Amino acid sequence: MDRYFSVDSLMSLYQAGLAWADANVLVSANAIQLGGILIAMLCARLVAPSLRAVVEKQVRTRLHSPRLLRFTANVSLLAMPIAWLGVQWLAILFADTLDLPNHLATIVASLLSAWVVIRLASHLIANESLSRAFAVVAWSMAALTTLNLMDPTLRVLDRIAINVGDLHISALTVIKAGLSLAVLMWLAVSGANLIERRVQRAPSLTPSMRVLTAKIGRISLIAVAVVVGLNSVGIDLTAFAVFSGALGVGIGFGLQKIVSNLISGFILLLDKSVKPGDVIAVGDTYGWIAELGARYTSVVTRDGIEHLIPNEELITTRVENWSHSHNQLRLGIPVGIHYNSDVRLAMRLCLEAAAVVPRVLATPNTVCLLKGFGDNAVDLEVRIWINDPQNGCSNVRSEVMLGIWDLFHEHGIEIPYPQRDLHIRSAPGLVAQGLDAPELATPELAPAPAADAV
Repeated sequence: MDRYFSVDSLMSLYQAGLAWADANVLVSANAIQLGGILIAMLCARLVAPSLRAVVEKQVRTRLHSPRLLRFTANVSLLAMPIAWLGVQWLAILFADTLDLPNHLATIVASLLSAWVVIRLASHLIANESLSRAFAVVAWSMAALTTLNLMDPTLRVLDRIAINVGDLHISALTVIKAGLSLAVLMWLAVSGANLIERRVQRAPSLTPSMRVLTAKIGRISLIAVAVVVGLNSVGIDLTAFAVFSGALGVGIGFGLQKIVSNLISGFILLLDKSVKPGDVIAVGDTYGWIAELGARYTSVVTRDGIEHLIPNEELITTRVENWSHSHNQLRLGIPVGIHYNSDVRLAMRLCLEAAAVVPRVLATPNTVCLLKGFGDNAVDLEVRIWINDPQNGCSNVRSEVMLGIWDLFHEHGIEIPYPQRDLHIRSAPGLVAQGLDAPELATPELAPAPAADAV
């Protein structure tokens, strides 16, 4: 590496650059071509707004397909390079007719053509960052190829290298590996998304099997992409044996919780104990499962809060699954009535109030039971059945209780409130005044002793 950065080497490169510029750049023919290229660019800037307006008008009036709309929108964004390319090719044809030199104009036209094609192709990638990275890399390779600089660049990159044992790692190897992995990973993710969409539409698979199949397919495709990408650049995977052993030790100590959650996620998918759409209760969290992830399960509550519960917790703790084998759920609604009220009438009114609520099932039937004789009321309980717990339980309880309230008021059934009867048998300071209930009188104070009695 030292010979590339010595003073003599740098001076020789500088002198060679000056000689090349003097022989190829600072000549009248090239100056004329550069002037023509600049004029073509200025003409394109004047033509581009009109071209963009025409394309947008055609998009608004004639096209209805979403793909064609997206394609023409991308063409509208490239109005300036397209206009420049058209003007540049006209200038090249004019120069050919007059037998004028046009090699610089041809290079510019080739670079513009590559840029337009690559930008249109990059819009097929949904991720904007990946799309821009693909466009830059592809155009750089096209530019080096057009300028006949690809081979010298590859030789320089291959010389910048380090050796790790028998493994030779150069800058060219790293770039090739990065590009191969990027392309293969994009293909793997696209294939995984395609498989997931097809699996989600398969009516013969349960929701758990759909999620499991999609995840196994995604992991398999990504693993194959990594192995093929490394092998494609000549990297021997046996060189990572030491790293794999260290990774295994790290998993055994520091990553055991993460691995436990990953394995628990596969167990949940295989035994089908929970699946997307189930209504579950874990501790104080009640909601329905929105997604089964590799590390966690997403549970959305009725108030819109999304809880990310580790998969291990669903394996090791008690989970209430309200829709595991069926969706029917019984709810108990306590009701208290006054001791002077007609108990049988109140029980019949409770059944009538529950029968008119749409979400309450007719089968199994609603029952009303006498649960006990409380301190302040006769305790009843209305037991109703629903088959959509994912839509909430408090709201259906509220509808039934509101109906009971209305019917009790119509038929004179009293709902008591807590009360106490206080009986005072004796106490100093009470004076009987002929009332039904004794009143508390202020006790008389003993007279103070006289001064001479002291």
